Amino acid sequence: MRRTASTYARLITAQFRSITEYPADFWTMIAVALIQQAAQIAFIAVIFAQISTINGWGFPEMLLLVGFMVLTDAVTEVGWDGMWTVGRKIVDGGLDYAVVRPAPVMMQIGASAIGMQSAANLTTGVTMIAIGWSGAGIAPSMIPAAILLFLCAVVVQLTVITTANCINFWLKGPSPVFAWLTAQTQETATRFPLTIYPRAVRTVLTWVVPLAFVNYIPVRILTGDLPAWWLAIPPVVAAVLFAITALVAKAGLTRYESAGH
Repeated sequence: MRRTASTYARLITAQFRSITEYPADFWTMIAVALIQQAAQIAFIAVIFAQISTINGWGFPEMLLLVGFMVLTDAVTEVGWDGMWTVGRKIVDGGLDYAVVRPAPVMMQIGASAIGMQSAANLTTGVTMIAIGWSGAGIAPSMIPAAILLFLCAVVVQLTVITTANCINFWLKGPSPVFAWLTAQTQETATRFPLTIYPRAVRTVLTWVVPLAFVNYIPVRILTGDLPAWWLAIPPVVAAVLFAITALVAKAGLTRYESAGH
């Protein structure tokens, strides 16, 4: 585990150095990300200038909801963005290099790219959560719970995206169709309280493709909308998803037959 962590850190560092060799591109990506998130906050503010709540959720709770999603997504993209290249590597044989190296294959792929356009979102996400936290009146004693929920959210996000990309081992195509569909569903559906959707949609997003554990469930726990015993569920969900992802990745790698697949 220690060796794997060290290898991952070196790979991410190498990617960061590569990106920052082009300062204009780097700062352009940062600026675009900040403008995008500022527009998102402005959009929420405009909505709540006209209405007081969305199905019982006020402006602070909505900031928490979007903030958790933005921050979790940013951490995943900065530290695991290479996973989106799985399909292409399967088709062109690029996966061969990772397979023969003495390090976990999925870790090498995940660390093979950095989504620097999301680096600025780290600050934006933290800011949104801080403002929402204060506005919702959440006690400082809940900070340890928030850290636990955030770590679980990162694992859920990472494993769901990884599993969706690994489907390409069976699709045999370069385009990450299922991963893209999953990301788009999260972007459009989970930025709002799941209570506005039909029961079937809530069930799918909570227990089938559990994107609700990225932001919706954590916010409900932190605001006291769910009982305290719910704090034990996100770690279990994260552990189960990690195990499932490991099995899917292993099965996919077993099917891999080099270039052309």
